[in-house]
Amino acid sequence: MPTLTVARPRRSALYMPAANARAIEKARELPCDVVILDLEDAVAPEAKGLAREQAAAAVRAGGFGRREVVIRINGLDTPWGLEDLAAAIDARPDAILVPKVSSAHDVRAYGAAEAGGVPLWAMVETCASLFALAEIAGAEGLAALVVGTNDLAKEMRCRLTVGRAALAGPLSLIVAAGRAHGLAVLDGVFNEIEDDAGLAAQCAQGLEFGFDGKTLIHPRQVEAANAAFSPSAEEVAWSRVVVAAFDSPENAAKGVLKVEGRMVERLHLAQARRVIAVAEAIAAA
Repeated sequence: MPTLTVARPRRSALYMPAANARAIEKARELPCDVVILDLEDAVAPEAKGLAREQAAAAVRAGGFGRREVVIRINGLDTPWGLEDLAAAIDARPDAILVPKVSSAHDVRAYGAAEAGGVPLWAMVETCASLFALAEIAGAEGLAALVVGTNDLAKEMRCRLTVGRAALAGPLSLIVAAGRAHGLAVLDGVFNEIEDDAGLAAQCAQGLEFGFDGKTLIHPRQVEAANAAFSPSAEEVAWSRVVVAAFDSPENAAKGVLKVEGRMVERLHLAQARRVIAVAEAIAAA
């Protein structure tokens, strides 16, 4: 059985265009858990070189505090991919996010990053990827799956509504594949920047699916994602009750307990410990 993913908060992962120096500087002060310096979709072809230079320089300069800093590069099938990969490996961010992964072979193509000791995150945003999820998630060097709902909906020719009914199956499968291999899994973006109710609803849906957090396209979306994917006070309190029950000497050898009228198993103990760890990490930040 795979272990639960590391209890590092990844509630909010904000894409920032790396060609925009002011956006990069602003990211150092935002309350997001992850900053994704984007060299791909958010950058025009004529600005790709500048974006690469600024992203690498920003990672080297630091100043992002407890935030994870990830560089999303262009694919190796583009004119910029190889240079992006080399620059990102040299800068050594917390991870390198690679686009349009459709097979384990695609992940292995970025093996230079693994050799350089930089974890890979993979975008799941093609129809083909949905039929190779187990192989993709099990690829060596991979630490996270990130859903690209816009590209996936485009390929499927489906309607991308707030409720995302057409993507319910794919989203569940992506989470399951990530969990089967102990990976972090991040939900796709919400495009309507000023639709606060829609964003809250989609964050709540993402939590129900089991995602660790949500990728975002605007700083004003960070607060909603942080709120949705933070363990509630009630969850934390119950988790502490479960841990205390199993830690009691008389229950040390038991696999199932009755706690406050509810049956809990050791699998619930593992979940409870993770909830507490995430809550403590959030509080420390």
